[in-house]
Amino acid sequence: MAAAAIAGCSSGATGPPVLNVYGPADGAEQYSAAAKDCTAASGGRYSVVYQTLPKSADDQRLQLARRLVAGDSEVDIVGIDVTWTAEFAAAGWIEKLPEDVAAQVRQGTLDGPLQTATYQGALWAAPLNTNTQILWYRKDLSPTPPATWDEMISASERLHQQGLPSYIEVQGAQYEGLVVWFNTLLNSAGGQIVDEDGNVLLGRGDAAQKALSVMQRVAASPASDPSLSVNKENDGRLAMEAGTAAFQINYPFVYASIHTPPPDGGGGGTFIDPQGKPTSADTGRRVVDEFAWAPYPSVVPGQPAKPTIGGINLAVSTTGQHKDLAFAAIQCLRNRDNQLRNAVEGGVPPTLSDLYTDPSFQAKYPAWEAIKNSLDNASVRPLTPGYTSISIVLSDLLNPPAAIDPATAVPMLADEVQGAANSEGLVP
Repeated sequence: MAAAAIAGCSSGATGPPVLNVYGPADGAEQYSAAAKDCTAASGGRYSVVYQTLPKSADDQRLQLARRLVAGDSEVDIVGIDVTWTAEFAAAGWIEKLPEDVAAQVRQGTLDGPLQTATYQGALWAAPLNTNTQILWYRKDLSPTPPATWDEMISASERLHQQGLPSYIEVQGAQYEGLVVWFNTLLNSAGGQIVDEDGNVLLGRGDAAQKALSVMQRVAASPASDPSLSVNKENDGRLAMEAGTAAFQINYPFVYASIHTPPPDGGGGGTFIDPQGKPTSADTGRRVVDEFAWAPYPSVVPGQPAKPTIGGINLAVSTTGQHKDLAFAAIQCLRNRDNQLRNAVEGGVPPTLSDLYTDPSFQAKYPAWEAIKNSLDNASVRPLTPGYTSISIVLSDLLNPPAAIDPATAVPMLADEVQGAANSEGLVP
């Protein structure tokens, strides 16, 4: 148990009740600042302490599950990945939002993030932030951004033939990022993995085969990154900053990184010559000078892609001692000022719709329009308690993506997903 939680002792015997918020390490600086602000705003009713979970999402989930199963009363609020809402609700680990709180949370919150906090028609959490991928590309290598995956693969191969940077960076390692890639392509082609009741829909129609075909072509292309099958989000960022990638599918954090001096960021990336080739000579131009963004490429021409959204939802645990205060605190933690700070300083998109119409926010968040459009067309990962098991199965079967056989893989995927879809509140 974290030292601060022990010292705080939620009983509040020597002061106002302490509400411990357990959430991810990424963004902890902003979340801790929000906790401090909400403590002050409570007028002495409670104090909020932000406790960081492990870096890995899997380790975060495991620690929370163990503590909640054990009935840990020091866990008042949990910052959970959007994929865990259904699992935590079905397992009895989090409280359903009271109707008055739910109504306030729904007011002004984007539809996609609200879906990730909903299970069986009820709202179980309050969306703190969201996340979505868009296309980031080099203007000097592709003056017109590709609108479809077919266009992007063809452009990549042309660049390769010319001896120019050609990589399409996407998450191909055996983890959740690979499943996100598949889910986005599948939904963009008109398909779905499972429904909320766990019915497997992956094998219906030809959407899965279209999705798998794109993945295999990207990974097996002579223009592809040789390390794609082990690449995660940060690897794509580094490849773009190093000047070897022409395109990357990634989250908004890459914009902040390329504009941040080392060692925390890429500092603008490597120097490039007028032809776009990396060079050691200081020409005064860096990758950042050619760095641009565009909508996520479509699978079906003329139809917008449906990028899978991520993010963090705040939920009140069933084991805490101050639930009414915790419901009040989560509304403060996700208020406009705190979401604005999370976006500008932490790079994570807000869930409140009015921020996207605020000129001051738009000025500080240049890619806001592409991000908002991506969120408006978003797909969510399956809202089922068995999602973690489904993800583990899919990430295993889809890696390495270059070895996928789109003509034969769909029935096998459907069978394996069916076997994983029935787990509820389990910790693999």
